[in-house]
Amino acid sequence: QVQLVESGGGLVQAGGSLRLSCAASGSIFSINAMGWYRQAPGKQRELVAVIMSGGSTNYADSVKGRFTISRDNAKDTVYLQMSSLKPEDTAVYYCAAEISVATMILPNHYWGQGTQVTVSS
Repeated sequence: QVQLVESGGGLVQAGGSLRLSCAASGSIFSINAMGWYRQAPGKQRELVAVIMSGGSTNYADSVKGRFTISRDNAKDTVYLQMSSLKPEDTAVYYCAAEISVATMILPNHYWGQGTQVTVSS
C-alpha cells in the first residue's frame, strides 16, 4: 500500500515563505511524477506544480516565479518551496503522485491528506 503524507503548512504573513514536504511510503516500485494541487474554499482543486521523473517541471501561471517544486528521489519526497506568498495562495495543499507498486503493474494516482496554508494580509 502507498501513503503520501504532507507537512509544512501553516500561517504566514503576506510576503513570507513556507516549504511543504510530501513523503511517499509503502510498496513503491517507481514514481512517474509527483505534484501539488490546492483547493480554496468554494473553488475547484487546481494544479499548482508537477515534477516528472526526469526532472522537468510545470507550474500554474499564478505561482510561476514564486514557487519551486523539487524532488529527493532517494527519499521518495517532493517539496514545494513557496515564496512571496499572497493571501490568494490560501488553500489546502494536496500532494499527488503517479506510482507503480510493482513491475508490470500499471501506475495509480495517489493523494495525500492535505495541509492547510493560510496567508494573512
